[in-house]
Amino acid sequence: MDYQAFAQQTTQEILGYYQDTSGWKVIKTSKKITVSSKASKKFHGNLYRVEGIIPESTSRLSDFLYRPENRVTWDKSLKVYNMVQKIDSETFICHTITQSFAMGSISPRDFIDLVHLKCCKGNMDIISSASVDFPTYPPSSNYIRGYNHACGCVCSPLQENPAHSKLVMFVQTEMRGKLAPSIIEATMPSHLVSFILNAKDGIKTHKIPSRCGCHHNGHSSFLKK
Repeated sequence: MDYQAFAQQTTQEILGYYQDTSGWKVIKTSKKITVSSKASKKFHGNLYRVEGIIPESTSRLSDFLYRPENRVTWDKSLKVYNMVQKIDSETFICHTITQSFAMGSISPRDFIDLVHLKCCKGNMDIISSASVDFPTYPPSSNYIRGYNHACGCVCSPLQENPAHSKLVMFVQTEMRGKLAPSIIEATMPSHLVSFILNAKDGIKTHKIPSRCGCHHNGHSSFLKK
């Protein structure tokens, strides 16, 4: 599989979702976070759009969200988040195991995703992810293997205060297993709000150094080790 080409394709899909203003239905607002949804064109489920403001610069926020090494320390929805193969300095494959949620009605899932960071004009960053086949990590009997259709985050400077960032997140996760769609639809909005709140709390305690050059020469260097 051409992982780099697939990563670019996924990034374009996320950009398309970001630019698409039609058909979204607001389903939850809480603590200045808005969750909207529409029917996914990828599977029989929803595409969710989550919007919030993070009091941090865009470059620091995108680095914080993208870095795998401290993800489980702030993202309370995950028990495992490991980079299993580096493709290039902006692209890697990760293995994720989620916590159970919705008071245990949704059991842990695991995912194999291709994650990519794209720096765009106007200091906008797109972090995209989508599930891929990766033979080194076949499905396990311990977890139901879920599937993420094109998901991602768009980070951009807040127009009225460039020291803060607007975060727009897109999620379309196929949980698989025998879950009733009504359970997912009832619990996902609060779950997504919690992610944004956890990110806001996490970035306060994990001070990420400014990225060297991503917004100047188009390349992020923090994974070049």
